[in-house]
Amino acid sequence: MKKIIFAVLIIFLLTGCTAPDRTKETLEKAGYANIETGEYDFWSCGKDDDFATKFTADNPAGQRVSGTVCCGFLKGCTIRF
Repeated sequence: MKKIIFAVLIIFLLTGCTAPDRTKETLEKAGYANIETGEYDFWSCGKDDDFATKFTADNPAGQRVSGTVCCGFLKGCTIRF
């Protein structure tokens, strides 16, 4: 029973580490369109980042790109490819 509770807790914590609204806002400000957010992206962000959200979007040049938006509680967000 303890293993099941631990597994559920881990899954809850990992799915809670995304920020889809902040990701869309960051990408829209940078000129991206047709934004689709995804799940948590392991090992893509720095140690000071609290959220790591995968995305796929059209960049300002019209090309389809994928990457991660990294955000922190007390800092802004950055786009990483």
